[in-house]
This record gives sequence, structure tokens and C-alpha cells, in this order.
Amino acid sequence: MLRLLLVVLLSLAASLAFAEDPPTGSSLIQQGNSPLSIPAITLSTDAEGQQEYSVSLQILLIMTALSFIPAFVMLMTSFTRIIIVFSILRQALGLQQTPSNQILVGLALFLTMFIMAPIFDRINTSALQPYLNEEIVAQEALKRAEVPIRDFMLAQTRESDLALFVRLSKRTDLAGVEDVPLTILVPAFVTSELKTAFQIGFMIFIPFLIIDMVVASILMAMGMMMLSPLIISLPFKIMLFVLVDGWALIMGTLAASFGTI
Repeated sequence: MLRLLLVVLLSLAASLAFAEDPPTGSSLIQQGNSPLSIPAITLSTDAEGQQEYSVSLQILLIMTALSFIPAFVMLMTSFTRIIIVFSILRQALGLQQTPSNQILVGLALFLTMFIMAPIFDRINTSALQPYLNEEIVAQEALKRAEVPIRDFMLAQTRESDLALFVRLSKRTDLAGVEDVPLTILVPAFVTSELKTAFQIGFMIFIPFLIIDMVVASILMAMGMMMLSPLIISLPFKIMLFVLVDGWALIMGTLAASFGTI
């Protein structure tokens, strides 16, 4: 997924580089045999014969665009719902650092790639490949790439959340959902994802909470009030999770909840 995003950004930057004429009296230092041929450094000579180097504007734009990739992955894909559910699951089991944050984030990223694969295939077919084959310009490629992402977010966004942000924006020129800009759609999508993630987390928490209550009641009846119920209930919760094949159940439920596969 990140590789595809990098290819799109570098390709768009290349089109900007080809569209500009190189400055007179200067030479461009480029990386040898680079298929994109993006001028990385501009070499110029002043009146005193001294040479000055300046980084190309395209490189700065690329670096700026790359900084938004983490936000794109977290807020415009299925990542938010998945990582929240995983965190609630770990809390429900009573495990503080197992699995570790790195493992949970890695699982969430790969499950996100699996869920979003049909979306990125549409982007590759309708936008990236035509642009690389010089069939469309960069602006048209961006418009085509936006359509699958918008369709995905709209399918997962509640109408009430979308209406809330439309009302807060005070926009009266929106005839339908196809006219809603990303500045309104993205926060509405994130709000809906948070609601859905907490709903799934609540359903996950219930059986483990029942085990905690049963163990606490038994310990109190035995007069062992100084013994923490969490210590006693932990192996029972882990055993229950393993017996029901919990990881496969959670993964399958999360993937199916998006309806894209």
C-alpha cells in the first residue's frame, strides 16, 4: 500500500519537473539512469564565478507530501477501526503489554492492506496505470484516484455523522453526497469509524467481564478478598479466547464488517 502511494507521488512530481523549463545559465545534476529524471539539485554560477547549489522545489514538495502518508493510512482507511478493536481486546483480556504495541500495529497494517486491496486495485487500474502510460494528465489521475477512496469512506460513514459535519460547515451548495468535499467527508468517516470500533469493542468485552465477575464472586465467597480476581481470571480468559479461535474470529469479523471483500 505504501509502495503504491510512493509511486503515485513520485510520478506526479515527475510530471511537474518535466513541465518546467530548466533555468538559463545553470545545469541540472540528476541521478543517473533515473526513470523519473527529477532534477534534485540545481547548480548555478554567480558573477564571481562561484558555484551555488539549491534543492529543487519538486523534492521539497515530495517530502512534504510523504509526511501526510501516516495520516492518510490512519484516517482514510480501515486502520482506525482495526487498531481500536485490537487495543480494546487486549484490555478485555487483562493483558497490559501482550501482544506489544508493535505487533498490534503490524497486524492492523497488514489487515488494512488486505481490506483495502480492492480499493487500491481500482486506483491502480483507473488512475495510476493510465497516467504512467501518458494517457491522462496528473490532475485527471488525482480525480480518478479520489473516486474509489470516496466510495469506500461513504459506504462506511453514517448519514447522521455526515449530516453533522455538513451542518457545522454551513455549506448550502451541496446537492448530494457526491458533492461533499474531503474536508467534510474525512472527519465524518473517522467519527463513524470510532463509533463502530467502540460498538465492536463493547461486544468483545462482555464475555470477559462476565468471567471477571464470576471469579470475583467466588473469591469473595471463599473469603479470599486480598487475592486479586484479575490474576485468577486471566488464564480462564486466555483459555476461552483460544478455545473459540479468537484471533481468527476477530480478524474475520473485522474484515467482513467493511463489506469490501
